Amino acid sequence: MPQLLPDAATLAQHAQQYPDFAHWQAGHGPVQHSPQTSAAVFRLAHQLVQSGLQPDLPSVYRLFRALDSLTAAGLWLVVHMTYAQRVRLDGQPLQAEDFKPVPEGHTGGALNMVPAYAGYLALNALTAETRGWLMGQGHCVAAIEALNLLTGNQHPEQAERYTCDEAGMSCLAADFYSYAQAADGSPGVPLGSHVNPHTAGGIAEGGYLGFAELQYAHLPLPGEKLVAFLSDGAAEEQRGSDWMPRWWRAEDCGVALPVMIANGRRIEQRTELGTLEGLEGFRRHLRGCGFDPLSFDGRDPAAFVCALWEMEQRLAHRVDERNRELIDYPLPMPYGIAETTKGYGFYGAGSNAAHNLPLPASPALDAHARELFNQHAAALWVQPQALAEACSLFAAGKGREPERDNPLARRQPAQPIQPALHFHDAACSPMSALDRYFVDLVRANPQLRPRVGNPDELASNRLGGVLKALKHRVSQPESELESVHGAVITVLNEEAVVSACLANQGGLNLVASYEAFCVKMLGAVRQSLIFARQQKEVGRPAGWLGWPLVATSHTWENGKNQQSHQDTTFCEALLGEMHDVVRVLLPADHNSLLALLPGIYQERGRLACVVVAKREQPCSFTAAQAQQLARDGALLVAAEGEGEPVLLIASGSYQLHAMRRAAVRLSQHAVAWRLIYLQEPGRFRGPRDAWEAPALATPAEHEALFPAAYRRRVLLSHMRPEVARGHLSTVLGEGAFCRVLGYRNRGGTFDEAGMLFANGCTWAHVLQSVAEVLGTAVDAWLTAEERAALAGTGDPNILR
Repeated sequence: MPQLLPDAATLAQHAQQYPDFAHWQAGHGPVQHSPQTSAAVFRLAHQLVQSGLQPDLPSVYRLFRALDSLTAAGLWLVVHMTYAQRVRLDGQPLQAEDFKPVPEGHTGGALNMVPAYAGYLALNALTAETRGWLMGQGHCVAAIEALNLLTGNQHPEQAERYTCDEAGMSCLAADFYSYAQAADGSPGVPLGSHVNPHTAGGIAEGGYLGFAELQYAHLPLPGEKLVAFLSDGAAEEQRGSDWMPRWWRAEDCGVALPVMIANGRRIEQRTELGTLEGLEGFRRHLRGCGFDPLSFDGRDPAAFVCALWEMEQRLAHRVDERNRELIDYPLPMPYGIAETTKGYGFYGAGSNAAHNLPLPASPALDAHARELFNQHAAALWVQPQALAEACSLFAAGKGREPERDNPLARRQPAQPIQPALHFHDAACSPMSALDRYFVDLVRANPQLRPRVGNPDELASNRLGGVLKALKHRVSQPESELESVHGAVITVLNEEAVVSACLANQGGLNLVASYEAFCVKMLGAVRQSLIFARQQKEVGRPAGWLGWPLVATSHTWENGKNQQSHQDTTFCEALLGEMHDVVRVLLPADHNSLLALLPGIYQERGRLACVVVAKREQPCSFTAAQAQQLARDGALLVAAEGEGEPVLLIASGSYQLHAMRRAAVRLSQHAVAWRLIYLQEPGRFRGPRDAWEAPALATPAEHEALFPAAYRRRVLLSHMRPEVARGHLSTVLGEGAFCRVLGYRNRGGTFDEAGMLFANGCTWAHVLQSVAEVLGTAVDAWLTAEERAALAGTGDPNILR
């Protein structure tokens, strides 16, 4: 296809021949078109007609004229959402009582997103193809909600409440930051301050800046297209996004089009990219990372349309060159840079105030601010009939699905075929169960794209089989464990590798990391959990397949690497999340881990935090016991003695071994006990809402394992005792009759036994706790040397 590069004279002649082109060139209020954008629109229009996507040039230009009207109306509605309680479609000035007493809204960023999202909608309409979208700066949601209302791209609950008339738009404006709350404490309106499941087409909240940058390349599957709107502030912070060309492959990835909204400002200061030198340096940086940067006018929606189209053509050309073996990976990935001004289109653009509230005061209280609002809103007003006609051109039709139903927003992969499970009773690393299972699972399901997130060492974490089968993804393989098409995303950046799997919502995933380093994944994981929970609450539950976040090389067996490698925060933090969207699991051996895996991978919209020892562990459970543990979350392991027993509750592999040893000593002294292994602690918490309750143990299951009649209880936990005590008050009962032992932030260069002793978690410490709840002395159960060690005056080695 010839690349038409018209000069000014050609454009002027074209405008005379095609009045619709001339009318579009006139713009609307602050929506104006540079000569460069006019030339790009001219070229795009001819390409669309020549490729059969549009019947004629006037049809293209009419849609571009409609795009100007839609953009202006979107800007107009966004500023009303921040400041006003109502709109006036007749364009008359608002009065003091029409404004919110306390305005709120990330106005500047939302204004910048209006031409971006409008351009995305226009490209879909022009090409009769629905792309997905992702917005890293989720606080700019007002732009999305405003344009979705105007184009009728809404979920049913919003379509009912926010109609495309004065009443519906006024309702949208009034609801935005209204803090409305329903009787049950949930949000009272189908609208939020960030992207949420009510936002049509939304797939991520975007509350944590920087994660969209790490996920967009991994989101689309082959045949799909995604436009990712990114933040210039986040680009300065989240360097993991620089590696996207290293991971993108045409064979297993769909088209991913990143567009940075380069408005040059954070909340209260200029970004590094907010200067010409900064932007040029960023372009050089992008080229060095393997990107193909394309700068354009970020104030003009037409420039977005042309840039996105050009990016698609460039990527397709590069893929064709790769197929003809002219170039190799990494391909130069197109990267759009939309150069704009923070808050462009309204008063205060380019100032720090533009971030949130650009006017100098509240229009409800200040006449000058009210005058400024009405003056600048008037420049954006679109006559209602013209607006209706313009919006009608964006409606999905001719077999094209609306943007709310884009493929990325409706992930529902088929249930995976489950491989055979190979239980055995030999001592081994529990991780060997996962290693074999995942390889077999991927082999049995070639239709599901695999991703393995690896910030550490797969071999060290006993996943050598996974590495051999799936290989590190690299551009230039250096060994048999590396491949251009490998499925293992390896980089020493936990946020980047977990994001690769969080984004792979149409496939099979596995993340394994040292437990202490998993903490760096928490923000990204929590954002996904929040969105999945909200999707369930609005009646459109997430359809992606569950997978495990494996915290191995964990606290109790990583003493050799000093205390920085000894941290139980990850599982503790995820235990605080809702149990119906994430389970915290502590399997003790090969069999108990293996029995969990089919259930984890058959879940929908639910992750599993699995804390696993990597070192060899004895077989603690038979296949039948392991399957019962997987089903029930806890298991009565053994019991001895007459009378009321002490409940010995272990949670964690090394904790189970210590409890078993304590139980032997108790039996020697005729103390009755029941040993319970607690593999899924969150299952036995008290329900926090109606959504969580079905995921928890029933009262009958609870009573069977933790009978109320047996009041005396000792819990030895993998976690910090205070955290375990708080979450498991329903299990532990009265404080006077329970003790909790666990990680108490003591560590250093120790082995497993040394870690247990340093944290007061040996079998002898268990006996001391049992004595306390029984109201007796521990001395009779220990030798003099053991008592001295327990008291901290003897040799700790005697307790090994």
